[in-house]
Amino acid sequence: MAIAGMNHFTILTDDVPATVDFYRDVMGLADGPRPSLGFPGAWLYASDAAILHVVGGRSPDELRAGVIDHMAFSASGLAPTLATLAARRIEYTCRQQTGTDIWQVFFFDPNGAKVELDFAPSESATP
Repeated sequence: MAIAGMNHFTILTDDVPATVDFYRDVMGLADGPRPSLGFPGAWLYASDAAILHVVGGRSPDELRAGVIDHMAFSASGLAPTLATLAARRIEYTCRQQTGTDIWQVFFFDPNGAKVELDFAPSESATP
């Protein structure tokens, strides 16, 4: 077997609309088609790929962190992203990775999942 790439991440939630709003409005993913799976949820897209599956109908007791620490996305628009996070009062950490100078921004979604956004070294953190 050879792995060709990552297909998608799944987020469990007790609030599908808030989760969709966050990933759409903060991160720029698009709500798109999802097959009827018999439970509430949504699929969020980057370009034409459904990269984030939201599974709803879970109780807060079922929403616990597992062994995966975070999910990372390649992104562009560092300064506007930081402005969006600040405007929404979302706490974040922004740093440049030693050796590569890639900008890394870390924050949490409404369900407590840690998100990393990676930006090119040529981007600026200030407008």
